[in-house]
Amino acid sequence: MSDEQSFERLRTQVEEWVEGSGERWAERIEETGEVPEALWAELNELGFLRMAAPVAYGGHGLPFSRWMELMEVFSRSHGSVRMIVHVVNGIWRAMDGHATEEQRKRFVIPSITGEIKIAFTLTEPGNGTGADITTSVVREGDTYFLSGEKHLITFGVRCDYYLLAARVEGSTGHEGTVALLVPREAPGVRVEDTSNTMGVTGTDHASLTFDRTPVPVDHRLGAEGEGLDVFLGGFLTPSRISVAMSCVGLAERAQQLAVEYARNRVTFGKALTQRQAIQFMLAENAADIEAAKQLVLHAARRFEQGAEDASMQSSMAKMHAVTMLTNVTDKALQIHGGLGYWKSQKIERVYRDARAQRFEEGTNEVQKAVVFREVLRRTPPVAAPEAGR
Repeated sequence: MSDEQSFERLRTQVEEWVEGSGERWAERIEETGEVPEALWAELNELGFLRMAAPVAYGGHGLPFSRWMELMEVFSRSHGSVRMIVHVVNGIWRAMDGHATEEQRKRFVIPSITGEIKIAFTLTEPGNGTGADITTSVVREGDTYFLSGEKHLITFGVRCDYYLLAARVEGSTGHEGTVALLVPREAPGVRVEDTSNTMGVTGTDHASLTFDRTPVPVDHRLGAEGEGLDVFLGGFLTPSRISVAMSCVGLAERAQQLAVEYARNRVTFGKALTQRQAIQFMLAENAADIEAAKQLVLHAARRFEQGAEDASMQSSMAKMHAVTMLTNVTDKALQIHGGLGYWKSQKIERVYRDARAQRFEEGTNEVQKAVVFREVLRRTPPVAAPEAGR
């Protein structure tokens, strides 16, 4: 069997799961407000949580751009399903580039095979998400003592470890930042469940407080001063591309629901699909979705190639895809009329889930700042004309 045939077979498996078991899980999650461990176990057993990881680590070894094609399919499912698949398939990459061989065996590979869950732990309540972090550590011998607060931490309640950004006390900027794997059950860790969100129902989120929590120095990835490299370098660019593709997949689901509704809804003796206003909405959606998809795939290929503009492309893709998703889901809900506002309609959940994409991995304002910085750097200044000419 060729690589292409093998991939198409895998894609078919994912599509069948999303349309079958995935839909049943979606209904259960919406009814109960919880994502059960049985869903994690099923996703792991099917191999869906290790698509892009190296074969040597127990993964499928898919090239990143091909993995994004599957991410597109997964994103048509429930927001919590998408979140699990997105995070677990990406967090190993952040760790792997800075891990020792012992850490690879202890943390990286077990996170891929599903033996442990690791939560990405960067954001703080009193700061932005970057070099202004204030959560700090003091080193005493072979132990760091961690103090500070984190919030909006996805899987922060159910995880086994926090992949956490902190800084050596007294340091500033990137200098002194560290990336630590902090055990969930370590002394001095207080976890507050903050999972009551507008959408992406069932995904657990947490606010965390650390009070001189002991963390072995051998749980540090990379050297002191490389902490933000783990988070912003090894994770952020591919993650932004993945979130952008999540927007594409969710928009496709919204469009599918809108077409189905318009085809069956009759007013004054005509199906909505016979109304030009509806036809134009659906045509605009189709074009916008395709444009965003191609930009995301381009960004994925640039990342795959190690291209110098990969970061800028990832921000462009995420910025464009989020705007597209906002417009598409709004039109899809409008096509459903007043009925779309009711929880009995699947478009209602899709609409709520879509809103989360506008801040995941940075708002559009952040993406625009990244893109502008690169535009300015790549555009040489034009010399001013000499006086008198």
